[in-house]
Amino acid sequence: MRKLIEYIAQSLVDDPSAVEVREVRNDRNALVLELHVGADDFGKVIGRQGRVAKAMRTLMRAGGTREGRHTSLEIQ
Repeated sequence: MRKLIEYIAQSLVDDPSAVEVREVRNDRNALVLELHVGADDFGKVIGRQGRVAKAMRTLMRAGGTREGRHTSLEIQ
């Protein structure tokens, strides 16, 4: 899951070396991914009206359902 989000983000931004994805697990068996990008590339990852971010969250939700866990994506 982490590799997929990292690949998508690196494909979208101008500076792929600034992309960082960290896994954070909370107490409810949920997977939270934190996506960090450069300040100039933040808008590219969010997309117009949040469409790109929503699509990445949908992919995560589908993958999480297959694994039987709740997932969430935080873009910072």
